[in-house]
Amino acid sequence: MTRRRVVITGMGTVNPLGHDVESTWRALLACESGLAKTTLFDASSYPTTFSAEVKGYDFARQFPNASRHRHAGRHCQFALGAAMQAWRESGLDDYKELDRSRLGVYLGSGEGSLDFDNFTSLLVDAWRDGRLDTVRWSQLALAKMDLHRETEQESNMVLAHLAGEFGVAGPAFNVLTACAASTQAIGEAAMQVRRGDVDAIITGGAHSMIHPYGVTGFNRLTALSVRNDEISTASRPFDLTRDGFVLGEGASILILEDYGLARRRGARILAEVLGYGASADAFRITDQDPAGAGAAASMRAALDDSGCSPGDIQYISAHGTGTKQNDSVETKAVKAVFGDLAGKVPVSSVKSSLGHLIAAAGATELITCVLAIRDGILPPTTHYRTPDPECDLDYIPNAPRKATVRVCMSNSFGFGGQNNTLIISACP
Repeated sequence: MTRRRVVITGMGTVNPLGHDVESTWRALLACESGLAKTTLFDASSYPTTFSAEVKGYDFARQFPNASRHRHAGRHCQFALGAAMQAWRESGLDDYKELDRSRLGVYLGSGEGSLDFDNFTSLLVDAWRDGRLDTVRWSQLALAKMDLHRETEQESNMVLAHLAGEFGVAGPAFNVLTACAASTQAIGEAAMQVRRGDVDAIITGGAHSMIHPYGVTGFNRLTALSVRNDEISTASRPFDLTRDGFVLGEGASILILEDYGLARRRGARILAEVLGYGASADAFRITDQDPAGAGAAASMRAALDDSGCSPGDIQYISAHGTGTKQNDSVETKAVKAVFGDLAGKVPVSSVKSSLGHLIAAAGATELITCVLAIRDGILPPTTHYRTPDPECDLDYIPNAPRKATVRVCMSNSFGFGGQNNTLIISACP
């Protein structure tokens, strides 16, 4: 069977640095920080009092069909906004010959924010003599719980909103593999196009975990930075003083399609998806294999799938969370795969400016790879001050760098040991 070429024809994003692709890119290259005091809830008593929130996004004003999605959760609203940007850029909204049964959607999106205030109130009202009165609870819950808020807890709700908005009648999938989710979604979406299962597909990710439950969990894991006195520079991937990641939120969506279709309809091709690799650490739930074997396997698989050699890669968008373990393990993995070339390949982590968007992280970072190819400039790892002997690659510290780039690798590694890697290139 002929392997079809897969190209990117549209991109959109809503994130802590910007509400579209170009404003985000300008902010990244200006080394701006999306990190600030948490305002979505009172986090003053938490070990971490800050995050990377999406600020000022007015869904009702910025999305044309907002009333249709009036019950959409925060992450769904971000995804709808990002998807509309990507859809319009792709030109598919004007392509009348599009067969909707050959249009798919494949997302890596997380659950929505719980209605904590209402839930806690009902729980307190139903608590009797040190236990939950289930009869009382059922009476209160059935009468007062918001159906729409509760259904938004399902991680496929973003998928449902997007499929309905864009008339997707083909395959629809959602995956939630933590921080690797949207990279996995894009990789598997590309394989759908490559095999001929669909002609075009909406893919990417969305997540919003900046709520009491999300922050409590990551604080208990000691995964979050607690640098409350230096908030704007708290995310420090690969720096010796790094002390954890900064929790962010947002959505990024891309349109992938068959190269032949894109050419026939005169679409502007942004980049080509060359390869995808995946692996599992099979080590621990919250810890990576300390030798980096799983991460290295993912990168090698992507290289094999793409037909590229390590010498072809001109930039690596690192997972680079800013935790002690992740950054040292990723460095080891890059060295294992690239050997003597490892120190010569520029590597950076835009999480230093954006924060960690969890399920939306990989898609957002892949967009920056497309822009690096387009503009011949590499985004920096900001807030890099003190070199770590265990992290000794070229991390593009503190300032963007001009470079001719045609082939990029993007890594995402998720809790549970999921490893995913994409390779994209300029499209000749």
